[in-house]
Amino acid sequence: MSQFAGVSRKQKNLINTIVIYFFILLISFFAACPLLWMLSTAIKPRDQLFRIPPQWIPNHPTLEHFERVLFPTRPNGKLFFRYFLNSTIVSVVSTILSVAVSVPAAYAFSRFNFPGKDVAYFGVLARNMFPLIVFLIPLFILMRILRLQDTYAGLIIAYLTFTLPLSIWLLKGFFDGIPKELERAARIDGCTRFGAFVRIILPLTAPGLAATAIYSFILAWNEFAYALTLTHSTSMRTLPVGLAYFFTENTADWPGLMATAFTISVPVVIMFLILQRYFVAALTQGAIKQ
Repeated sequence: MSQFAGVSRKQKNLINTIVIYFFILLISFFAACPLLWMLSTAIKPRDQLFRIPPQWIPNHPTLEHFERVLFPTRPNGKLFFRYFLNSTIVSVVSTILSVAVSVPAAYAFSRFNFPGKDVAYFGVLARNMFPLIVFLIPLFILMRILRLQDTYAGLIIAYLTFTLPLSIWLLKGFFDGIPKELERAARIDGCTRFGAFVRIILPLTAPGLAATAIYSFILAWNEFAYALTLTHSTSMRTLPVGLAYFFTENTADWPGLMATAFTISVPVVIMFLILQRYFVAALTQGAIKQ
């Protein structure tokens, strides 16, 4: 009977594993569908774009649309690289500043009691409750007064208004999850508060820092309304704004749009794949220390 019971358990485990992997593959397929459709449209010849039923795999795939958009020798290629540079500068700098400022701010909210703490933290939460468009006109007026329109500094400051509150809120949750006894033990061993923060707290919050950096970068990379409103010259447009110019009054360049959109999504995917290693490594390291 024990042998049959063992076989039965193995079968149940196998069935559970198959079901789990089936749902994982199903969710992964739905998540990958937009990217696959963008790639399919980007490599289709123009005469196959509007066929019914649509073709996932074109009969005669072409890289013409990627060449037209990405090659610097083409007019659209020059614009793409300028937009790519602008988006990279603004997104990277705003992400670095957001994480650098949110780390001490979130730590202060998590560990210290000071006058106005609840009001200040409520302000951080309240900012996350409102859509970005609510603050568009005040920011436009402020940037015009400060003469920061159509500049990197203006875009970075505008992006910090939504990446910084989110970063503080995310990191405070990670700091709250770290026992205070670890800091106390480090201080008993001779560490200062800053030393305990650098040697104990920051390594344990590495997953939080990575997640915060990814969220901040994605928000800044994909932002459209602020970039459209606060810039007016072609040389300062970002990639999401540049995508809008594939639509004209009478037609839309769907292959060029999809080729550009697919290329824009690649840096975000690469960044996530790189930082995914640090998620696992930091979680394992934190578990060992605790």
